[in-house]
Amino acid sequence: MKQGFIKVAAVTPKVKVADTVYNREQICAGIEEAAAKGARVLVFPELCISAYTCGDLFLQERLLASCREELLKIAEFTKGKGALVFVGLPMEREGKLYNAAAAVHEGRVLCFIPKVFIPSYGEFYEARHFQPGNRKAVPFWFHGEQVPFGSDILLRTEAVEGLLVGCEICEDIWMPNGPGVAHAMAGATLLVNLSASNETVGKDAYREMLVKSASARLLAGYVYCSGGEGESTQDLVFGGHNMVAENGTILSQDKPFGSQIVYGDIDISKLRMERRRMNTFACGENAGYVILPFGLKREETPLSREFPPMPFVPSQRSERDKRCHEILSIQSMGLKKRYQHTGSKKAVIGVSGGLDSTLALLVCARTFDMLGIPRENIRAVTMPCFGTTDRTYDNACKLAKTLGAVLSEVDIRESVLAHFRDIGQDKDCHDVAYENGQARERTQVLMDIANQENALVVGTGDLSELALGWATYNGDHMSMYGVNAGVPKTLVRHLVQYYADTCGNEELERVLLDVLDTPVSPELLPPVNGVISQKTEDLVGPYELHDFFLYYMLRCGYEPAKIYRIAQRSFQGQYGKEVVLKWLKVFYRRFFSQQFKRSCLPDGPKVGSVALSPRGDWRMPSDACVRIWMEQAESLEE
Repeated sequence: MKQGFIKVAAVTPKVKVADTVYNREQICAGIEEAAAKGARVLVFPELCISAYTCGDLFLQERLLASCREELLKIAEFTKGKGALVFVGLPMEREGKLYNAAAAVHEGRVLCFIPKVFIPSYGEFYEARHFQPGNRKAVPFWFHGEQVPFGSDILLRTEAVEGLLVGCEICEDIWMPNGPGVAHAMAGATLLVNLSASNETVGKDAYREMLVKSASARLLAGYVYCSGGEGESTQDLVFGGHNMVAENGTILSQDKPFGSQIVYGDIDISKLRMERRRMNTFACGENAGYVILPFGLKREETPLSREFPPMPFVPSQRSERDKRCHEILSIQSMGLKKRYQHTGSKKAVIGVSGGLDSTLALLVCARTFDMLGIPRENIRAVTMPCFGTTDRTYDNACKLAKTLGAVLSEVDIRESVLAHFRDIGQDKDCHDVAYENGQARERTQVLMDIANQENALVVGTGDLSELALGWATYNGDHMSMYGVNAGVPKTLVRHLVQYYADTCGNEELERVLLDVLDTPVSPELLPPVNGVISQKTEDLVGPYELHDFFLYYMLRCGYEPAKIYRIAQRSFQGQYGKEVVLKWLKVFYRRFFSQQFKRSCLPDGPKVGSVALSPRGDWRMPSDACVRIWMEQAESLEE
């Protein structure tokens, strides 16, 4: 439960209709198994102590009394298990029968939460037996102890900051104004649903949509547990469809007729951050709610959840291709609007034979096609200098030619050397002035050509470079529109690959594939034996690590210790923990120290949920201190 994680489980036991003893035994076996695997919130199906399909047996006193007896035994069994358990049973209150969930913990029944919406349509006839549940909790005597009975009850523990659990039952999630909505508005971050939903063709897909939608709209974790094997098949079949969701994403599920237990690691701290960020989500309206405390031991949750090592890049090819198409469209439409607004019909872009400038040139070509402007109005400028290699130079030239752009070459060696003489820079001193002098000279060339042509300079720098400040201030940092500003480096590669796969031009495909095979480099230091000597990832760290850090810091609000923990899990066998920690500290130092470059970025389109525009998603003072982040990162070495 440290770092905001809580392991949950949806447990569907085998049942026998009206055999409460057998059902209790199966429920206890499920509690034993799930608790042993670290689950601390356990959800069982609707009416699972009796079985859902008892029909008019629900009106029999013997069945109701036996359910109460077995509930007490289940409660006793929870002692020492360290888990909050929700089980379903029929409960009588003041002469009326309710379809209820009992919340039990460490030997005690904490409360009863009744089902609010009682279906009596189609195959359902619950209103024959059950009353709609009361929302406002009322006192209820159970086994000599007064406990609250009502829907408006939330359960809180101090072991996980921000964990507040609300409960609804089956039909409640199908309603537009179900209790889950009120629970979330009252502050619930985890919703559980005890269900007994029968199977019909296509119903599982609809249930999945409901759960995903509920968790997304309510910015909550959601545990859905449905009845399964052993329910009467007189007219219906129950498949035990269980799901764990978080903010619109299914973390785990078992399709109908699968296994009995589904686990999931809900990230409560991420949900809290998302609610803080989305200021239109006005929760905390808990007037009239009963908040019940329950105790959990604060411990490290054993994680079964996977964290993709490349969170910006979908793992499935079809989804990845779809995303690449969408991003290229966003980039192109953004640039298209800029041309329509300015009236310019020409572009100037510096091409190096590297990934970023390749993507920017592809976007330019696509934009000009959309505008009906001939591609020869794109001026692709190659500017060889001290670090340029034959491979990147040739690729830049071939790329411009195959795309139909006009290639211009401006050798900047002499102008850079003249500048070095002007400022007293030793050409053999390969320091930051040596490198940045070249980058700024290139930008000056591009800007001046754009003035001559009444053109726009299209920027090439990507999101990862902006995060790390890996750009020369007023050099490649500057342009008239930065089409790659919202695209992380790990995704740039896949965009270029997608273009190669779909362009239908064998010559262009060959060039793009060679660009993809070329090491990432600014090429500001002289090559060794004609080969690139300055590899960016040797200097600043692997981009796949930095993109991972960037995503989980900005999108999820994780602190360094949590990022370090999940990075070790995601990159196990690829990077050792010392390597991960080294580059994590580099990431934080650079991210904070280089904000001044992001504070004056050119315009550029946002393409995903993580962006660094000072006019949009990320507004950070350039002189903010990194101390508390670095202190935690440094403590991880101990």
